[in-house]
This record gives sequence, structure tokens and C-alpha cells, in this order.
Amino acid sequence: REKPILRIGLVGKYIELEDAYFSVKEALFHAGLAIGRDVEIQWISSENLEKGRETNQLENVDGIVVPGGFGYRGIEGKVVAARYAREHKVPYLGLCLGMQVMCIELARHIYGTDEPNSTEFDMNTKYPIIDLMPDQRDIADMGGTMRLGIYTCDLKAGSLAAKAYQNQGYGSSIEERHRHRFEFNNHYRETMQANGMIFSGLSPDKRLVEISELADHPFMIGSQFHPEFKSRPNKPHPLFLAFVQAADTYRMQQDDAKQDLLLDKLQETAQ
Repeated sequence: REKPILRIGLVGKYIELEDAYFSVKEALFHAGLAIGRDVEIQWISSENLEKGRETNQLENVDGIVVPGGFGYRGIEGKVVAARYAREHKVPYLGLCLGMQVMCIELARHIYGTDEPNSTEFDMNTKYPIIDLMPDQRDIADMGGTMRLGIYTCDLKAGSLAAKAYQNQGYGSSIEERHRHRFEFNNHYRETMQANGMIFSGLSPDKRLVEISELADHPFMIGSQFHPEFKSRPNKPHPLFLAFVQAADTYRMQQDDAKQDLLLDKLQETAQ
């Protein structure tokens, strides 16, 4: 059967090899299946966005996903995508690096400068929003700093993230899979919270940020972990499901706005 189409922009630097994002792609399909929607992925090059090209692609999607990755190439394009999602209220799901990019972008907005960054990309940044934890620095070159495997995350009551999990029968504590080295820098936690960021998922000892979201946005969530690894065709991951539902709401709102605009033009012509 034909189903309504959801256009999801996946912003990455490996889009020529789509299988690099195979798990993310399948997780989106799982979530679309659960709500009776066909997900159509728009592959958007973060390198092109970085160079000011193809930015119009962001205008034609119902939701934006920024997946994980390593290395500086294409990072500024991912920042462009996060900024567009924040300013235009487009549903956004950031995965690992996608969460970090979301935090960097908001920090740049707060401080009014492009200086905020991750020390993975700029060792000398004045605002190291993303950094190695202090106990990681002495072993940075020994290959032992990666947080790998399942870790526990405590959800903040009332947050979008908590609701997404609770709607699927989860409790206030979840377990998710990680594969990364750099973390949100807690030095900036209070400043970011004062400017609309909610840290809706924390490690049990409260040291590590696992999920962040924006308070004044219909759906802008980033996870430090990789939720796509736990999604299944008959059991979509809660964050992907909530994201796709938000994208569908956004799609219907945009369609209504277009119809209202068309009616206004027809009335003007009749007059």
C-alpha cells in the first residue's frame, strides 16, 4: 500500500558509500514502518554544506539526522545542519558526534563566536565544549580512552527523551551502546542549561552527559550513544520512533501551511 512519505535528511561525509550509515538507515525504516510511513532518505553531504553548497536540501526535509563519525572533515557542514534545525524548528536527531555538534552549535550561538569546538578538531579552542575527561588525558595516545560497549543512563523525568522511552515501556534507567572517546565538557553545563539545553540523560554518577535536548524546540535531541545499534524491524528504538513521529507532525504542519498559503492566493486572485 502507498503510505505518506517522510523525507529525512541524513547529513554525513560518507554519503557516497551509503552502507557507512546502514544501521541508521535501517533504524529510520523500522520507525517509519511502526507509524505507517515510508521513509525517504535525502543524502546530504556535510562537506557541501560546509562549502555553502546545497543548503536548499535542508529546506525540503521533514527531519534531520546527523550520525556519528570521526575526524574534522565535514564537521562545519554538520554544524550548519544543526543550526538550521534549531532556528527553523525542524526535528533533529544527533547520534554521538551528532550530539556533540548540536552542543557546539548552541555554544556558538550563546557566545556569539565560532570559537566553541571540540578538542578533537581544535586543540587550542577557547571554548572546549567537547573534550577528553581529565582522567583520559594521560592515556590519550595509548588507545585506551574509548568508551566502548553498554553503559547505564538515567533519564530526567519529564524530558522528551524520558517520554520517548517510557512510551515504549522503559523505566527511568536504560542501557545503551557506546563507541567514542570525547565527552561533553561539564565546565559548560550550567551555562548551556541557562540557555535552553536540557541534559536529559546522565550516567548514574552524574559525571557524563548521555542525552541532551533543547527546551524550546519541538524535537531536538542528541545522544552520546548509538541508539541505531539496538533498533529492530519489529521493535524500533524509542528515540528513532519519537523522532519519526515528530517529523510526521512537522510534515503535516508544513502541508497545512502550504494549503493556507494557496487558499490566500486564490482569494486574492478572486478579489
